[in-house]
Amino acid sequence: MNIVVYGTGAVGGYFGARLVEAGENVTFIARGKQLETIKSKGLKLFSPLGNYHVNPVKATANFSEVSEVDLILIAVKTWQLIEVAEAIKPNLKPGTHVISLLNGVENHIVLEKILGKTPVLGGLCKVVCRTEGYGSIRHDSYTPEIVFGELNHEISERSLKIQKIFNGAGIQNKLSTDIHKDMWTKFLYISTISALGALTRATIGEMLEYSEVRNIMKQIAVEIETIARAKGIDLAPDILKKQFIIIELQPYNTTSSLQRDIMNRKPSELEAQNGVVIRMGKSIGIPTPYNSFVYHSLLIQERQSRAIK
Repeated sequence: MNIVVYGTGAVGGYFGARLVEAGENVTFIARGKQLETIKSKGLKLFSPLGNYHVNPVKATANFSEVSEVDLILIAVKTWQLIEVAEAIKPNLKPGTHVISLLNGVENHIVLEKILGKTPVLGGLCKVVCRTEGYGSIRHDSYTPEIVFGELNHEISERSLKIQKIFNGAGIQNKLSTDIHKDMWTKFLYISTISALGALTRATIGEMLEYSEVRNIMKQIAVEIETIARAKGIDLAPDILKKQFIIIELQPYNTTSSLQRDIMNRKPSELEAQNGVVIRMGKSIGIPTPYNSFVYHSLLIQERQSRAIK
């Protein structure tokens, strides 16, 4: 299968490397020094599941240079998604399938508005990875997983074909019959810890140890759960209990990518996470005071980082 990994950061780098390792024809979309490095020195993956050096690397900054694409895995930041969709649109061929691996619950809506409904599947990923300079990806913990599925809940021929590719690459995956539920479940987890971690400048372990902060974390999660159920999302009855078990099982020093971006004065996914919670709450009349407090406490820093960029 001819695959494009659009975005060669930690997430795209990890899954793309595993697909190349399995013999798939993968083209990476990258920019700047990352593109220069991987084209000259390859892409190095370090993981407890096995290291791998992709060399040579098929890579470009322009999607228009890639032909006969069967599958596009989008692995940029949520705030870059519109730009990516617009770049894909002029050269998108019939039969090409598009999956976003980004955080958030509106990515498929953005893609459908620009690309149309036909090519788009829902998706997300669960992975703890980070970049180590240019051309190097470090997988720290948690078995990386891709969850994907048709937005109409069907098990389609194309989704089975994609699953076969992931299986062949040894990528843990789930072909979902309710991808909306899965996206909201991930969204509840990541939006509960990320912005609060950025505000406190603390790791997950530190936040859990401080009872007052732990309570704020729970209230953020309650607001997200309330909105999801109001929108008809069939979350598990004990979703909060399950999610906090997962949070408590994370390594003590775990931080989120949103947190690291804000602390490093980079544009973040704040709007796509807690910002979406606030907007949805207002639209259906559900108060979100805890999400609002964290969001607005960080918004000035977010705007400053975007002005810098």
